Amino acid sequence: MTPSILRTPWQPGPDGDRTVGRVLVSVTEFTSVTQWRALGVAVNGMRLRRSWPGTGGAVGMWLWVDPAHRRSGSVSVWSTEQALTDFVRRPDHVGTVRAFRAHGTMRATSWTDARFDAGTAWRTARALLTGATPWPAPTPRTGPAPRTEPTPRTGKAPR
Repeated sequence: MTPSILRTPWQPGPDGDRTVGRVLVSVTEFTSVTQWRALGVAVNGMRLRRSWPGTGGAVGMWLWVDPAHRRSGSVSVWSTEQALTDFVRRPDHVGTVRAFRAHGTMRATSWTDARFDAGTAWRTARALLTGATPWPAPTPRTGPAPRTEPTPRTGKAPR
């Protein structure tokens, strides 16, 4: 069955008027093991979307869903890589990831564009999401290894 990608309207962020200068485009995809989990992911995505106008460094974003294949995710545009990193580390985002990561598979990719063009960004992302363009091979993780020792606060290893 061909993916049927539905998306929300463009949600601008604080840097939404950015049309000149380099931007980072990020595409995420979560494939849920069940329809109920897929719905939960979509609801949590909408909660995160409501905070978008106050998300530092955000140019804007679309949420997307492919209900028949239990897939959903985002296409977000950032003024800097640090802005994306700051969002990924936000407690509400971390909480969503932790709540669902054991219930499906996740993949993401990003690229930079010399200037932001919404039509080009969406067409490029949609080609990935529909399989018209293959996803890039995962790159090895850089930076420190993930923590596996117990955290001092809880005495439990992170999930």
